[in-house]
Amino acid sequence: MKNVLFDKTYIGKMKLKNRVFMSPMGTTGEADGAYNIDAINYFMERAKGGAGLIITGANVVSTKYEPRPCTELSDFHHVERLNMLIDRCHHYGAKVCVQLSPGLGRQQFTDPFTPPYSAGSVGSFWFPDLICKPFTKEDIQYLVGKVGYSASLAVMAGADAVELHAYGGYLLDQFQSKQWNNRTDEYGGSLENRMRFTLECIEAIKKNIPDTVPLLVKFTPDQRVEGFRDLSEGIEMAKILEKAGVDALHVDTGCYEEWYQAITTVYSKPGHKLDVQKAIKDVVSVPVLGDGKLFDPKLAEKVVNDGILDYVGLGHEMLADPHWVNKVKKNQLEDITPCVGCNECLLSGFSGKHYYCAVNPTCYAEKEYALPADTGLKRKVLIIGGGPAGMEAAITAKRRGFEVDLWEKGDKLGGTLWPAGGPDFKADVLKLITYLETQCHKLGVNISLNKAATKDNIKGLDYDRIILATGANPAMPPIEGIEKTVLATDYLTHQVTTGDNVVIIGAGLAGSEAACDLAGQGKNTVLIEMLPDILALANHCLNNDQHLRNMIKDRGVNVVTGAKVTKITDDSITYEKDGEVHTVSYDTVLNAAGFKPNNQLEDLLEEEYDDKVVVIGDAVAPRKILTAIHEGYHAIRVME
Repeated sequence: MKNVLFDKTYIGKMKLKNRVFMSPMGTTGEADGAYNIDAINYFMERAKGGAGLIITGANVVSTKYEPRPCTELSDFHHVERLNMLIDRCHHYGAKVCVQLSPGLGRQQFTDPFTPPYSAGSVGSFWFPDLICKPFTKEDIQYLVGKVGYSASLAVMAGADAVELHAYGGYLLDQFQSKQWNNRTDEYGGSLENRMRFTLECIEAIKKNIPDTVPLLVKFTPDQRVEGFRDLSEGIEMAKILEKAGVDALHVDTGCYEEWYQAITTVYSKPGHKLDVQKAIKDVVSVPVLGDGKLFDPKLAEKVVNDGILDYVGLGHEMLADPHWVNKVKKNQLEDITPCVGCNECLLSGFSGKHYYCAVNPTCYAEKEYALPADTGLKRKVLIIGGGPAGMEAAITAKRRGFEVDLWEKGDKLGGTLWPAGGPDFKADVLKLITYLETQCHKLGVNISLNKAATKDNIKGLDYDRIILATGANPAMPPIEGIEKTVLATDYLTHQVTTGDNVVIIGAGLAGSEAACDLAGQGKNTVLIEMLPDILALANHCLNNDQHLRNMIKDRGVNVVTGAKVTKITDDSITYEKDGEVHTVSYDTVLNAAGFKPNNQLEDLLEEEYDDKVVVIGDAVAPRKILTAIHEGYHAIRVME
């Protein structure tokens, strides 16, 4: 039976080769805001991978009121690079929709001293005590004019469609929302008034694009935060937008206050936005686009077959594997690199860096980080350790045509990915193990399980490169009775069971996720952290942090911070907090106090093989999936 994802369809007068689109994700550009060559190559790769429609990230139409957060389309000189991007995507049959934004408003990435502009005099998101400056009517009209002009520039650049950025708590949505719009003029009060700015932007765009170029609007009918916009108002918004003459509605949920409702995390359930998207689909006649962890091909096909969405969006999955569409079409499902919901891509952008994808080292560096062309170079590589770093190194080496031996001391590949994927709400991580192991076998990596590297068997080996990827081991803090604890990693890998009353030492990712998992089983769970806050050293993105904290709260985990565990007996644990001593009874104590690198072989290897040795992943220092995968890839990529 034909897969409906590959139907040829129309949005307005724009013909599309399939129903899969790349969701908009903001990118940085040149100093003047134009797209740079890395961004052009990045989008071209997704077009090459089969996407029917690519929606660019937001292009701001002006920097008069706020600093540029991403690319800009406000000047004739921006057209050249955008045209290059569009033209190169067209070569692969993809259509390009240019997203236009009048700004971020209260959500702009500002400093703690400069009040941002917004719809009303409300607190900024990042610095709540910093009260925003309301736009004047003249300011609004200026931005409306700029939106219209930018639409004409998009058409000049060859855009197939234009999308208005009116969602997620950004500037237009601030005007649309009661909680941020406290105006008393014609841009405040009733829903119709709050939508006036958006409707004027729609009118300005339509005046500046031909009828062959459809207009999409991305909006948020349900912000999913208590006291914020609910679906009943969102349905009315959809009707107003359709009446205004838009050609399609792009439906999202959430806002920064609960950002994980908008941008999927590792803890999100597949299709977590579908209820809202269906509600909008039921009341409009124009096509509806949406995303929300729809990267399981069967689920993607089902939501179209069931009439919930007309077009399925892939965001971070398109970063992980730009060729998702073509692989699904060819039924090469086992070769799809899975997104693990880590949001390192988002975190990197908010940290002032270019896009990174944890599982795809070439993301946003498609040309720069491509593997060297095959020159017949022959090399032998030994990889010690079968975790993510080791497997990625092995895969990369085989793709370069090298001979590869991989030694793993355990009875299976995966390393610390197994405890990371232990909770039932983190199954995405287990998919990464399956993918990496599958690629190792398909490429012919010579894998030796239950083979530990020792002082004796690492001598006299004939390899051009030895990769030490032995990962990390749990740390054992100097606490009296620590030997009575159970390693959190052993619990997360289902090697041990716990009693009904569990105390966890350490509220990093492992401890916090184990606490959620246990509390979800109805167990009385106490999470003790020495630092003033949980997840203090997690270094993960805001939406992941929000999501996990909410899970901890919703599942009733008892959290104790600023507490130092001093003693563990057979049935109780003692800790100090604020100068007072507390004792808690337990059935099981889990040790989640962190990790230390397992690099004992490093000196021996370097003594024997000098610069042939490369240490990667957690064997350097306990860090993230991203560093493991990237270091595994680059250790082989740069070999000569």
